Amino acid sequence: MGTKPVRSIDATRDAGVARVATKLEVIVIPVSDVDRAKEFYRRLGWRLDADFSIGDNFRVIQYTPPGSGCSVHFGTNVTAAAPGSSMGYLAVSDIAAARDELVAAGFEVGEIFHIGAAGRQSGLDPERGTYRSRAEFRDPDGNVWLLQEITTWLPGRVDVAATSFGSASDLESALRRAAAAHGEHEKRISKADPNWPEWYAKYMVAEHAGTELPT
Repeated sequence: MGTKPVRSIDATRDAGVARVATKLEVIVIPVSDVDRAKEFYRRLGWRLDADFSIGDNFRVIQYTPPGSGCSVHFGTNVTAAAPGSSMGYLAVSDIAAARDELVAAGFEVGEIFHIGAAGRQSGLDPERGTYRSRAEFRDPDGNVWLLQEITTWLPGRVDVAATSFGSASDLESALRRAAAAHGEHEKRISKADPNWPEWYAKYMVAEHAGTELPT
């Protein structure tokens, strides 16, 4: 049997399916105590978008994490799933800073670990590889949230023509990485680069979008 060829992201799409924008809007998390969960996510600093009831048997609450385009729902009779049975990933640009912030606010967060050749290993990924370093915490029902450090997105995940940063801290982290890379660039060319704003811009967009980095 021959090896199946690897196709591009675009090529794997079914040509018969209309390419209407389909944006992930909400995920539902199952909780046992709605008001307790509401207070937990408020303390996390997530934005409260809605809290409404229909009669006595239905209530839905919507929160949105900072910088996220997707929100979460929980409430009364929103889902039949068992409380504590969900798991979600939260992308952060600096996992150490994100974890420190949560711990300082009184949340219990597991130690940082990374995924390497030997599987799960303690501590940050030595090379700070994107998608590799993680840490988890749980809400009062045991629903798991996994912090995942992402600095360079998988190819095709970000539109280069419309690259943006979700928060000031994400932008700051990107600037710091660009500054470090630009320092190496100046070492290679053996002189100061007066056009550093353009270099920074190209580096930050390419890193975020997962395309080839400037050198």
